[in-house]
Amino acid sequence: MRGLISIKPWSWCHTKISPQGDPSAALPPKAAARYQTGAAAGLSRLPSGLSMNKTVLSGIVMTTFSYFLFSLQDASVKWLVVGYSVWQILFTRSITILLLCLVIGRGKLVRRAISSPVVKPLFVRNLLLLAAWLSYFNAARDLGLAEMTTLYYAAPIVVTLLAVPILKEDVPPIRWFAVLLGFVGVLVACDPLGTGMKLSLPVFLALMAAVFWAIGTVMLRKTALQETTLTQMTISNVFFIGMTGVVVGFYWTPPALFDLALMAGTGVIAGIGQYAMFEGMRRAPISVIAPFEYTSLVWAFGLGFLIWGDIPASNVFAGAGLIFIAGVTIIVGERLAHRRTAAVQGAGPQT
Repeated sequence: MRGLISIKPWSWCHTKISPQGDPSAALPPKAAARYQTGAAAGLSRLPSGLSMNKTVLSGIVMTTFSYFLFSLQDASVKWLVVGYSVWQILFTRSITILLLCLVIGRGKLVRRAISSPVVKPLFVRNLLLLAAWLSYFNAARDLGLAEMTTLYYAAPIVVTLLAVPILKEDVPPIRWFAVLLGFVGVLVACDPLGTGMKLSLPVFLALMAAVFWAIGTVMLRKTALQETTLTQMTISNVFFIGMTGVVVGFYWTPPALFDLALMAGTGVIAGIGQYAMFEGMRRAPISVIAPFEYTSLVWAFGLGFLIWGDIPASNVFAGAGLIFIAGVTIIVGERLAHRRTAAVQGAGPQT
């Protein structure tokens, strides 16, 4: 969600990273050593000569790409869930991602994962994500798609709110404007008021899902610089296999060969999406990338048309336009901030 630089460089806990230096310079010595050896575990470090503005832009691109892949994953799950439980699909998906990680990282990756300093934070994060899914799917029994989508997309606003006290990020007004504009776009596209939505337990569960997801996203940003992306993916999917494996035995349906291949394909798509999201959050402030989560609504409607022939109404296109404007607002704002910073530095005292 990032030729662009924020007014302040990255924030990680209470440290600042020099735009000219190695990102690992802001980490504790042990974490820095792990970061610098990340390439051996399947993660390439950011080039030291890469300007901060290009780094933020790459973070925006990678995060937006991840939301497209997650929308593609959701479309695949929607196809599969007709005949299989969500537990079974998530279990197979997580096994596929873990196998891909092990093929790439091999034994060294396993050793890194076992001794990783982010095992406990990722365990908590995955519990939050599991709670988000359980809340979301239970609410889905009584709420329509428009209501669910609108309520769930309160998450970027919560993420931006939490970025200030937890990540110590400086959130300028233009980012708040972009987040709110994107949410208005979702309201216009989904037209929840037309469905007569009222406060109820399902509505509360959908909002809780958004809060759980937002906290999990902030936690991901907080741990992103402590460990390589591949290691974090390995740990996360081991946890998910354990969590879903406890339940999947009660809901297991022997899959047909095509459906098994589709489940595995869903895992590949989700694995690439996870990698892109983890990397994107390493490269840009969470408050910058938060509004770009709204782009998944556009992907969802587009995939719905291509796969099921759903034709979006005019309000959907109007909402998509507002979402697009919100994203462009962030990009233009970050570019202008970079130019102002460069101008101030250029006009400094000369000797």
